[in-house]
Amino acid sequence: MEKLIITAAICGAEVTKEHNPAVPYTIEEIGREALSAYNAGASIIHLHVREDDGTATQCAERFGLSIAEIERLCPDAIIQPSTGGAVGMSDEERMQPLQHKPEMATLTPGTVNFGGDDIFINSETTVKNFVTRMNELGVKPEIEIFDKGMVDTAIRLHKQGFFKAPMHFNFVLGINGGIAPTTRDFAYLMESLPSGSTFTVAGIGRHEFPMATLSIVSGGHVRVGFEDNVYLSKGVIAKSNGELVEKVVRIAKELGREIATPAEARKILEL
Repeated sequence: MEKLIITAAICGAEVTKEHNPAVPYTIEEIGREALSAYNAGASIIHLHVREDDGTATQCAERFGLSIAEIERLCPDAIIQPSTGGAVGMSDEERMQPLQHKPEMATLTPGTVNFGGDDIFINSETTVKNFVTRMNELGVKPEIEIFDKGMVDTAIRLHKQGFFKAPMHFNFVLGINGGIAPTTRDFAYLMESLPSGSTFTVAGIGRHEFPMATLSIVSGGHVRVGFEDNVYLSKGVIAKSNGELVEKVVRIAKELGREIATPAEARKILEL
């Protein structure tokens, strides 16, 4: 079984310091949390950025400052900006981080009802525009999967020449409006992927570590971090993203899975 790639989603767009005081907002805090995750074994830093007051932004300048700080502290880490941004942002606003030509960036091939009036809109036109821009800039998409139909959409768009093989997917399990964090649904997604694909699993909230364990034993990769979950265990707030990564490393070692370095992750993902 190939080595395990760990992604750290260090802040997200929705979680706040009210949820966990260690959630990073400032450039310095983002660097601190990226370093904690990197030192613990994360190869990929999944990046949203905030204004100093915690407001989510897709501002290219803010991403540039954050990327520079992470590169200074973690020079060989893979930095993976989000093109999801936050609910209500325009397509052009969401694509701003691509100006920095990162090695990877996220792309969701479908719309999700997050609950209430929150709708994460990704029309097929939006998806085609995003992946076309990524292809032009040499950015590998991580295809964010919230439900089975999104796998089918990615496969169809691959056949049309938009997504390039080998594709890399991230299963987001347990979010409102998305597929359930169960062994059955995980297997359904995994078995739906095209041959040669790679995948990561992000379990939301209390499902983070059970889903991580399932991915580890199934040959997939793992995403953890404050964006998805702020607890180390029931009732225990994590002090850093690094603590969440350390827990995955411990689980992986118990299960006999070695951890990939950033260089090994690049080879696995064909970056």
